[in-house]
Amino acid sequence: MKNVLSIVLFLVGGIVTAIYIGFGLPVNSDTTAVDEELVGLQEKYTLRFSHVVAQNTPKGLAAQYFAELVKEKTDGWVEVQVFPNGVLYSAQEEFEALRNHEVHLIAPAFSEVTLHDQKWLAWDLPFLFDNEVMVEQAFQGRVGELFLESIEEKGFQGIAFWDNGFKQLTNNERPVVYPEDIEGLRFRVMPSQALFRTYRMLGATGVTYPFNEVYNVLQDGLVDGQENTISNIWSKGFYKQQKYMTISNHNYLGYVILVDPMFWRSIPDVHRDSIQEAMEEVTLWLRAHAKELNEEMFNRIVATGMTEIYELSEEEKLEWRKTLKPLYDEYEGIVGEELMEEIRKLQIDPEL
Repeated sequence: MKNVLSIVLFLVGGIVTAIYIGFGLPVNSDTTAVDEELVGLQEKYTLRFSHVVAQNTPKGLAAQYFAELVKEKTDGWVEVQVFPNGVLYSAQEEFEALRNHEVHLIAPAFSEVTLHDQKWLAWDLPFLFDNEVMVEQAFQGRVGELFLESIEEKGFQGIAFWDNGFKQLTNNERPVVYPEDIEGLRFRVMPSQALFRTYRMLGATGVTYPFNEVYNVLQDGLVDGQENTISNIWSKGFYKQQKYMTISNHNYLGYVILVDPMFWRSIPDVHRDSIQEAMEEVTLWLRAHAKELNEEMFNRIVATGMTEIYELSEEEKLEWRKTLKPLYDEYEGIVGEELMEEIRKLQIDPEL
């Protein structure tokens, strides 16, 4: 009897062991796989987004909208903290802060990027594009790809181009209609060698001051004028210190959204995809509204009656183009033949 009982117990034990080995381990293996997929999803992420302009400008509004969309699309698991008006860092300090992982997104103007990547000097060549359609084609086509590939080699990852608008000239001395009208004047410009060279070629002087110091610099008479988009001229009150404005559309002021590559890769794919989706939505929204915002602020400046405004005709712009054309030959060797060739494909008349 004991022998029979021993056999039965042996068989039962074997069956239980077989079930455990044959069926239990796959269940545990699946659980491990699911856990790996969930790594990081139970952790909240905070992105610090620094920029230097006012909240009521195209970039300021887009940054806030982006923060709202990210929160919505990630169900609150990712928070974007926006720091406008240079409250954390100046335009150039932002690059170092991004390298040091002190912020995670910045939105520098193209001219600011030139100190880190000379190919971006192409954006500061005068009268590069005639209208917003050409700018959009550059952003979305091979030109945009070449710019992003180049800045990635410098340790920054670009994830979007943001619009603002064309720059206009303001000054406190006299109306500016022809290239010779600018001779002898001193202008605040962003820190781009192409901008400095442009003003020297016109017999004027370009000097750099941080964006948030420009109003005081104008007020104190340290410069005669400045160049900027209508939205920045309005939001920062530059028009209050400038008697004359020329609607010249001589350069386009846009922004590139740069991220901290290491932090960007550390975010779980599902969250990163949501952030990228939010960025794409905001980029399209801004593209549709930036021109409208600049037009609205232009009308506000006109309504103040404080600034005499002149808009260049196409014939007058042609005079500026002819005068400044040598800059293109000068800078092609710096920005690269391939990039300049792609830009020429977008221009209406690349010879002027």
